[in-house]
Amino acid sequence: MKVVKFGGSSLANSVQVSKVVKIIQADDQRRFVIVSAPGKRFKGDIKVTDLLIQYAKATMNNTPTETITGQIIARYEEIATAFKVPQTAFEKIKTTILSLPQQDYQDDGYLMAAFKAHGEKLNAMLFAEVLKTAGVNAKYLDPKDVGLKLTDSPNDAEIIPSSYEQINQWADSKLVRVIPGFFGYNDQGQICTFSRGGSDITGAIIARGVHAKRYENFTDVDAIYAADPHIIHHPIAIHNMTFREMRELSYAGFSVFHDEALIPAIQGNIQVVVKNTNHPSERGTSITSHKRVNPAYPVSGIASSPGFCGIYIRKYMLDKKRFSQKILNLLAKYDLSYEHMPSGIDDLTVIMRQDQLTPELEDRLIRELVIALQPDEIHISHNYALLMVVGEGMADRTGIMSKATDALARQNVKLTMVNQGASEISMMFGIKQDEAQAAIKALYDTFFPDL
Repeated sequence: MKVVKFGGSSLANSVQVSKVVKIIQADDQRRFVIVSAPGKRFKGDIKVTDLLIQYAKATMNNTPTETITGQIIARYEEIATAFKVPQTAFEKIKTTILSLPQQDYQDDGYLMAAFKAHGEKLNAMLFAEVLKTAGVNAKYLDPKDVGLKLTDSPNDAEIIPSSYEQINQWADSKLVRVIPGFFGYNDQGQICTFSRGGSDITGAIIARGVHAKRYENFTDVDAIYAADPHIIHHPIAIHNMTFREMRELSYAGFSVFHDEALIPAIQGNIQVVVKNTNHPSERGTSITSHKRVNPAYPVSGIASSPGFCGIYIRKYMLDKKRFSQKILNLLAKYDLSYEHMPSGIDDLTVIMRQDQLTPELEDRLIRELVIALQPDEIHISHNYALLMVVGEGMADRTGIMSKATDALARQNVKLTMVNQGASEISMMFGIKQDEAQAAIKALYDTFFPDL
């Protein structure tokens, strides 16, 4: 039995939905279908989720919503009309959209979560009806009924582990069950969502809960590639990779698959396959616990993520006086997370995502660090990128770091940080953001010559 998830681009309009119907019909083992909200139909289009966010903000601000609701309804209506979905079924979807402002919400955070979640919820309701019109024995299954309980965080929730026992009760279902991604419910019955992109997480949770043999994640690319196709012309496809490789690369900017979604799959040891809705016969990328390494290509992928900053702190005897603990306490005080903290004897740098900091918070944090640490020098640098080189074949191999740094040096890419994990399957470099593309090209040409 398989769990399949379809992203927003796969369900953007009736043409795309017809492809999804054929994929479901082609394999009777695809019995649990997780859907995202309708995505962009063309460049410059607006995702339904973004329209729902506008709708939520207008509701909170008591401003008119007729134009926004009209746009949302039209997106679902185009699909319903194309597949001749019964009018009574579509009217339920329309009524739900219009009644969202009248529901009871604990606060504006829960209101926003509920509005956003309805992109997936309504699409799942609609797609179940579409499958019925195509002769598939399908039924909508709400996360509340499936037993998907989440922690009480409206827009960044996590699964409560006991949910898996509840989900397992549906494992023997003979129907095709259509389940909305992205959200579940807290103990009070309020909708809570995963972080954005969380339909991938729902798919992996359901796959683990029903002990699926395989979790297929359908998107709009033929495979996961060794580098960003927007930077490298026709990069090599990665047909087999490990969970560890995918986690490292997702962290560093691979946007095909939500990195947190791998956790339930890893825990359930479930094969994950990324495939293209538009070319379903293509091989795609299989992600498993282990793989056979090709010695000629120790590196599997190269990725870069922009938008980091570094707080540099220098003080004599820094390593002797528990300054790291004081820094971490201040970060916790302002609910700030950090990515890395490379250090020397008398200095260290705190690297974090800079979108966490407003100018006001940045000034306050620096002032408090000065008071707490009395440093000899402190300053913050913006617009870093983190560059990752990842591959199971890198373990126990000598010379990989040398090849990487030589390639970057030839392009005059300055390294502000170097870090290699204990697993030996990844190397991380801190570089200037505007040098990231040149760095990726240099590394790709070094590790994937003549490809």
